[in-house]
Amino acid sequence: MLAVLSTTSGPPEFFAQAAAVIVAGAVVAYLGSRAGLVTIVGFLVAGVVIGPYGLGVVNDRALVDAAAELGVVLLLFTIGIEFSFERLARIRRLILGGGTLQVVLATGVTAAMVAALGVAWPAAVFTGFLVSLSSTAIVLKLLADRGETTRAHGQAGVGLLIFQDLAIIPMVLLLPLLGGQGGSPGDVALALGKAAGIIAAVLLVARRVMPPLLEVVARTCSPELFLLTVIAVCFGTAYLTSLAGVSLSLGAFLAGLVVSESRFSEHALGEILPLQILFSATFFVSVGMLLDLSFLVHNLPLVLAAAAGVLAIKTVTTGTAARVLGYRLPVAGAAGLLLAQVGEFSFVLDRAGRAAGLSPLGRGEAGSQTFIAATVLLMVGTPYLAMAAGWLERRGARGTVPRPSAAEADEAEGDELRMENHVVVAGYGAGARRLARVLNATGVPFVVTTLSPEGAREAEAEGYPVLRGDSTRQRTLERVGVERAKALVVADDDAATAARITTVARMTNPTMRIVVRTRYLAEVDALARAGADRVLAEELEAVVQLFADVLREYRVSPDEIERQEAAVRADQYAALRAAELPPLPPCPLEGDCLETRTVTVRDGAPAAGRRLGELALAQYGVQVRGLRLDGAWSEEPEDGAVLPAGAEMVLAGTAEAFARTAPLFRPAGGSLPPPPRTAPRRGNVDTEQVVTLEPADPSRCGHVAQIHPVHPSTRGCEECLRTGDDWVHLRICMSCGHVGCCDDSKNRHATAHFHATAHPVMRSIEPGERWGWCYVDEVEL
Repeated sequence: MLAVLSTTSGPPEFFAQAAAVIVAGAVVAYLGSRAGLVTIVGFLVAGVVIGPYGLGVVNDRALVDAAAELGVVLLLFTIGIEFSFERLARIRRLILGGGTLQVVLATGVTAAMVAALGVAWPAAVFTGFLVSLSSTAIVLKLLADRGETTRAHGQAGVGLLIFQDLAIIPMVLLLPLLGGQGGSPGDVALALGKAAGIIAAVLLVARRVMPPLLEVVARTCSPELFLLTVIAVCFGTAYLTSLAGVSLSLGAFLAGLVVSESRFSEHALGEILPLQILFSATFFVSVGMLLDLSFLVHNLPLVLAAAAGVLAIKTVTTGTAARVLGYRLPVAGAAGLLLAQVGEFSFVLDRAGRAAGLSPLGRGEAGSQTFIAATVLLMVGTPYLAMAAGWLERRGARGTVPRPSAAEADEAEGDELRMENHVVVAGYGAGARRLARVLNATGVPFVVTTLSPEGAREAEAEGYPVLRGDSTRQRTLERVGVERAKALVVADDDAATAARITTVARMTNPTMRIVVRTRYLAEVDALARAGADRVLAEELEAVVQLFADVLREYRVSPDEIERQEAAVRADQYAALRAAELPPLPPCPLEGDCLETRTVTVRDGAPAAGRRLGELALAQYGVQVRGLRLDGAWSEEPEDGAVLPAGAEMVLAGTAEAFARTAPLFRPAGGSLPPPPRTAPRRGNVDTEQVVTLEPADPSRCGHVAQIHPVHPSTRGCEECLRTGDDWVHLRICMSCGHVGCCDDSKNRHATAHFHATAHPVMRSIEPGERWGWCYVDEVEL
């Protein structure tokens, strides 16, 4: 005890160096992100700066290597959880066909070129192995940040990366043979058979043992126990497989596949992710520490030549594999640029190769330094290569672009729930159960997130969409599409947990309505400060109000809401207490119902204190339907109206349009972002067509005699085409054929045409729409 409390001695040496790694990684990664670099590149630079070849702040390589090994184990474990056997099966053509071709081509071309320089074939093949692998971590991060995961080159890249990550298994098994330590081909066959036996055992455990084990642990509702169990599965599986001759990192990947077969894989990933980020950051810092700056300076032409060679080989071989799969040449070239770097798994393979007596280019330490320097340069340049890839793919998207199958496209996009304008129900306690039943019965789209095994099973038995995950974590909320959600309801959690959920959700989607139910009035203010739009401190009545508030956000009429509330309250809340839910009248969810939101201007948001006109909401595709200031309501607020914190705005637009306006309302301070710039439309209306309008009830309008068959005057809005402006929808005058933009557009040229000519009737000319409108009688035809 006295030793622990003593302050006479300084910190242990290992702690000082560990602190240097973490602090330097955080500082340099932050500076790199401000400069537009990927965080991983910042970690590499931090390693170069503090390493033994830089400032020499850290010189205990054994300590850093140990932390890096943990980083690799946890990195591969999380990748294994995200893959799952089902996911691998769904994109097997993209993985096995394209991936095999890419790895074989890259390895073969590299080995042939290196062997031509006089390097022995074993070292040449080993060098080909290193070059054939790309960086899964960097590429996936770039694709996610740039929103290009679903683009054609992103889909191809993801499929090829998955195969590369799997290809390391046979590569590691072949290293002893290449290094002259593996004996005969029979020894290799024995090693491959052993690996196949390990995989078969993993499959058995994944299907039979792991799901019930994790369910038993999850039922304790102890986050600490669940986290320890997940880490035990990771480390235990990695250790046991290493005893059978498979590397720790590959064992960790197999452990991740085991966990992925459980329904609690998302929960496990959410718990392990912070540790994985910490240790994988250490791994990339350790990679940077390997770079000898003096070697780089004195051998710069050699390093640049090696980097250029790798860039050319990876671009051509990856592009060829994508081209064989049916992608157009620009898309294939974009995929090649995206995967042109050398990956983090190459360093894992390099370590295993050194143990087998192999080195890059067969040049010992000089070859390793050349490989490390070229790899670091390519990793630093990957963001710029990704920008070039995105530009090239967009240039090639003008024609018909062959894409993978629908299953492959869905897989490349990820497992995120593809919903919009839905309700996220966080937790599945008593209140959430009742709310979910009412939402389901009335047709309101929703999804449930819960950590409770019993609750998840019950919700699935009812046929509800469920994600097992922690709602206080941003990743879980993103997986249920919270950025596109219309509302989030926290019905049963304690006040502290509800506040954490609300804070994370509010930062992710500042335009979404958040409703929280709590038991005590004393907790209302704290939850409101966390970002809740409404806090209800009641029990059964609170459930009714949650339902009513969701309907109001969907713009259901007050009369309809009262009818729904009466049905739920009937017979002393029988609808909430009965074993079977009585029939409830469905809610019509269409038109304006799904397009409007009530958004609160919060203190610290860029919109706070601004004039309404300064926000330029129409340029984002969002229209203002009303504004409440100091209790006063206005349906047509002036552009000069100042928006203080607490102002409520009723806005209309698509889910994607609201996502674009998120920076305006996110309470994080900063300046007002510029409105999006879009290229003017050229128009695609067929001017040769004859447009007619047949009113369903001619008696409603006194101007049907002025409706005539007309030809569209132009291919788009006449005035917008002249001025270069954009529009939202198009309308055609049924008297003269003038084509103008709708009232949701910035210029409202269709209405302006009516005021200028008194032509009373227009019709929508949008594809699939045949409705008309009389400006004079104000009736839909």
